[in-house]
Amino acid sequence: MDLAAVRTFVTAAEEGRFQDAAAALAVTQQAVSKRIAALEKELAVRLFTRTARGVRLTIDGQAFLPHARALLDAEDRAVASVRPGRRALRVDVIGRRLAPADVLRAFHRAHPGTELDVVTLFDVKEALAAVRSGTIDASFRAVTAPAGRLPEGIAAARVHDEPVQLLTGPRHPLAGARALTPDRLAGHRIWMPGLVPGTEWADYYDALAAAFGLTIEATGPDFGTDPLLDTIAESAALATLVGAQTRLVWPAHQDLRRIPLRDPTPVYPHSLLWRTDNPHPALTALRTHLDTGRRSSPDAGTWTPHWAR
Repeated sequence: MDLAAVRTFVTAAEEGRFQDAAAALAVTQQAVSKRIAALEKELAVRLFTRTARGVRLTIDGQAFLPHARALLDAEDRAVASVRPGRRALRVDVIGRRLAPADVLRAFHRAHPGTELDVVTLFDVKEALAAVRSGTIDASFRAVTAPAGRLPEGIAAARVHDEPVQLLTGPRHPLAGARALTPDRLAGHRIWMPGLVPGTEWADYYDALAAAFGLTIEATGPDFGTDPLLDTIAESAALATLVGAQTRLVWPAHQDLRRIPLRDPTPVYPHSLLWRTDNPHPALTALRTHLDTGRRSSPDAGTWTPHWAR
C-alpha cells in the first residue's frame, strides 16, 4: 500500500478540505486528489464525499481511518528502529553477571537518558560478525587477533582490565590465604567446565595455565553457575577461577572464599569492538566514557597474554 497516499488520506480527514491537506503536506491540491483517487481505486471503496464546505468521510472512510493511522505509526516505528540517535544502542556483553555488563551499567548511570539494548552472543567470532553486519553497534570482548588482522572497518580498543581471583570452598588447602601468587596454584586442580575450545576465554585461560604451570580442567558438562558453586563448596580438592567483578551469590552455609591473585595479578583484557563508520551518537558517548576511565597503560604488576599487550 502506498503510504504517501495513506498519509494524504489521514491528513485530508483531519483537515476537512483537500486544499488544507495540500498546504499541510506541501503538495498541490491536484496531487492530493490524485493520491486519494488512487487509494480509493486500490481499496475499491469511496473514502470521502464532497460537500460545499470540503470533504466528509464515508462510512468506509471512517472504518479505514484508525487502520490508516496505525499504518503510519508502524512506519514511524520502523524508521526509528534503525535511525541512529532514535533507536537504542545495541551492545553485546559476554555475560550479564560478568564485568562488561557492570561497565555498561556504570555508563548507563552516567548517561541515564541513553537507551540500551543489551545482548549476549557466544564468542568473539560471532560478535565480530554481528558488528560487521550492523546487527549490533558494539561488543565487549577479549580480542586475540592483532589490530591489523581485524576485519576492514572494525576497530578495537582495550578498555577494562579485570583481575582474576581464585574461588574455593572452606575445606580447600588454600581457603585460608588472604592472597596468592599465581604460581602457588600449580599442583592444585582448577575446574572450569565452561571453557569451550576455540573461544577467546579458553585462549586466555590456556595462556594463563602455560605461563604459571597450572592445571585447568574443563571436563564434564557445564550446568551453569549454581551447580559449579555447589561442587566447589563441597570439594577439598577443586577450585575455580573467576573475574573480580563477576556477580556471584551463594548461601551462607557454602562459605566460599574469593582469594585475590597478586605479584603479578592476572587480568582479563576486555576490549570494545565497533564499526568505524557507525554514526550512533550513543556509541561515541560510550567510547568517551570508557576512554575517561581507562589507564593510559596496563599496570606493571599485572599479567595478560601476549596477544593482549
